[in-house]
Amino acid sequence: MTSNWAVFVAAEPDLAATVEERFGTFTHHVLATLRKDGSPRTSGLEVRFLDGELWLGMMPDSLKALDLRRDARFALQANPGAGTDTHGGDVRVGGRAVEVTDAEVKGAYREEVEPPEPFHLFRAELTEVVRTYVEDETYLVTQVWHPGEPVRTLKRT
Repeated sequence: MTSNWAVFVAAEPDLAATVEERFGTFTHHVLATLRKDGSPRTSGLEVRFLDGELWLGMMPDSLKALDLRRDARFALQANPGAGTDTHGGDVRVGGRAVEVTDAEVKGAYREEVEPPEPFHLFRAELTEVVRTYVEDETYLVTQVWHPGEPVRTLKRT
């Protein structure tokens, strides 16, 4: 089961706001894709949250775009920043990337973001969102969301 960003925001607005803020703190993040042989590839990536979607824009024929065309599964990790302060927690999103080829949709994205031309555009279909943070300098807290389910919160010392 997957859902788009708007479904996640409607289901879990507080967690969604935290995740968006965390991704907004830095420009570059880490995308994990699967190579042709099944091994992982990590690449830098900028993301955008627009019109209820999480968008992944890429240079033409980049390896990460070719990976996603072959196998749409991905994991996206927010940049943790410098030092040990993760500024609101460590967040990551997993799912499937759906390539957008519709000229009207790409045109609206182009107007808003002004990416270098040409570009690949993918829309994220989420399978999970995870936030991990330290609470009261005592607990490691992990929040996990899957489509159709409430957030599960796990705490350990």
